[in-house]
Amino acid sequence: MKIGVISDTHIPERALDIPKEVYSAFKDADLILHAGDLITPDVLDTLNKICPVMAVYGNMDNQKVRERLKEKEIITVGSFKIGLIHGRGHPENLISFIKDAFGQKLDIIVFGHSHAPFNEKKEGILFFNPGSATDTIFSPYRSYGILEINDDIKSQIVRLP
Repeated sequence: MKIGVISDTHIPERALDIPKEVYSAFKDADLILHAGDLITPDVLDTLNKICPVMAVYGNMDNQKVRERLKEKEIITVGSFKIGLIHGRGHPENLISFIKDAFGQKLDIIVFGHSHAPFNEKKEGILFFNPGSATDTIFSPYRSYGILEINDDIKSQIVRLP
């Protein structure tokens, strides 16, 4: 299963739309995960035209977005459990916060908030932040992520030009 991962799009504050390279990369995805800070629910509607989307709200999302989404989700893909959450607080405490936010053992935690890509396994859990596809405020480049889940998990951060 191919999963496109995106977060912190901040549409229309940081950009008017998600970059076309992301849409192109997600066109053959089976699922898209958005880890919050969409700003407008229109982002969900656009992504849902590509394939099914699971998303959570972030700290910057307005009431319209929060009415449609939860703070966190758990998704099962094959034998793997994925936690999806935005995150909050200072980046140095972010991993600890998101790990503690779920009351069960997960294989992957997809998160956002810091706008900085992160793809690292800690204590048997893959922590995966795709970064932001629309701005470079906290990272030197824009990015998104791809998860390939079959018998194992392959994770990739993709830098945008």
